[in-house]
Amino acid sequence: MSVKIRLARRGRKKMAIYDIVVAESTSPRDGRFIEKIGSYNPNTDPSTVVLKSDRAVYWLMVGAQPTDTARSVLSHEGIMYRKHLQVGVNKGAITQEQADEKYTTWQEGKQSRKAGAADTKSQTKEQDRAARLEAEKKVNEARAEAIAKKNKVEEPVVEAPVAEEAPAAEEAAVETPAAVATEETPAAE
Repeated sequence: MSVKIRLARRGRKKMAIYDIVVAESTSPRDGRFIEKIGSYNPNTDPSTVVLKSDRAVYWLMVGAQPTDTARSVLSHEGIMYRKHLQVGVNKGAITQEQADEKYTTWQEGKQSRKAGAADTKSQTKEQDRAARLEAEKKVNEARAEAIAKKNKVEEPVVEAPVAEEAPAAEEAAVETPAAVATEETPAAE
């Protein structure tokens, strides 16, 4: 019988959580398994993986074949890389110390990439939040301006008396011949 590393579903409806198990290929999906080596929760952001890495490497080294999804999860966690390095040690291509050093370097890089991705995600989230607040402020200002226009009480403007007074003053200035005569007298002398 062939042995598979695969996911076994558990959890409630539409909120599945998966166990990473080692099982015979003929056993049912959620049925009998040989060993549970971890769990996978895709509902969190980022998805959560808890894994017994030593046992996973052991099962890979003795010939267990991961399914496509299980291979993706194991690769993401670095188990497939660790198996690759261990095969190199077994063949004599590298020493165990070199393999451990390479794996440690890979893990540190992975941690920094995760932190960078988390920072980028939080910055994007903050920028989106700021943009939404700015848009909401503009909408609120427009609403307040519309309400102020609507509620503004217009006072009746008395334009007729002002219009009558101005022409009367002009007529008075034109009709006074004494002012015209005063201006002409100094020029005559």
